[in-house]
Amino acid sequence: MKRKDKLLTIGQFAALRGINKKTLMWYDEIGLFHPVYIHPETGYRYYDYHQSSALETILLLRELDVSLKEIQDFMENRSATGMKRMLEEKIHEVVDRIDHLRGIQRTLENYRDNMETLLTMDLSEILVVEKEERALVTVEIQNEISFDKQVEMITEKTKQYQPHRLHDASYGAMISVESLLAEDFDNYSRLFIEIPFPVKREGLHIQPGGSYLRAFYKGRWDDLPHRYEEIFQYAEAHGLKLTGYSYEMGINENVIERVEEYIVQIEIPICKGL
Repeated sequence: MKRKDKLLTIGQFAALRGINKKTLMWYDEIGLFHPVYIHPETGYRYYDYHQSSALETILLLRELDVSLKEIQDFMENRSATGMKRMLEEKIHEVVDRIDHLRGIQRTLENYRDNMETLLTMDLSEILVVEKEERALVTVEIQNEISFDKQVEMITEKTKQYQPHRLHDASYGAMISVESLLAEDFDNYSRLFIEIPFPVKREGLHIQPGGSYLRAFYKGRWDDLPHRYEEIFQYAEAHGLKLTGYSYEMGINENVIERVEEYIVQIEIPICKGL
């Protein structure tokens, strides 16, 4: 039989496609992809080279995590429309995964930068830094609601903007420059969590990009007002006008055991045009 002479053994066909022959045996057993000929006496499976395109389609869809049931349905009714639909679904999933991984990358980079800062920082230093715009989920601080409840509220709100879990996301508190200048040091406005790649921006607080005055404070909260006095003295001495909010964020919570070792990073926008 001339055609049979041109067929490939299961081992040859598997090697041609770079897969294990057991995969072909399994596909045959579940009815997904059959050989063109099975020897009636030996049971050996034989494949035609022209089956390669069908197998490549199956392998592509498997690599994209398409379920076996979906692949079987598609292979039984192959069409450009069906392939386009599946590929569009998978493209959306891949984009979501990439965004999630970018968020993790940014969080890890922030963590690494915080550790680098811890190892090299001068706690007495006050300096001007440039920051990119950032998107923050915020909740207003309400004295009648417990801190634990407010943390729960902001965590729940965050899910609206970032469906994936934020791994050790940057979070902190905001207090207005106006309150600080009035020496109302307990008048915190909001809690915040940074969203590296939000799925939407409506309802988020946008921390503006630009020049910021950055300082650090180590110790208990009681002496934090004194650090703010030093910050404003520095700004006045250098002709800098501060505006908006002070963004406070702990940078060493995961490597300390005592509250006295807690380090707060303070960043306040510098008014443009001065």
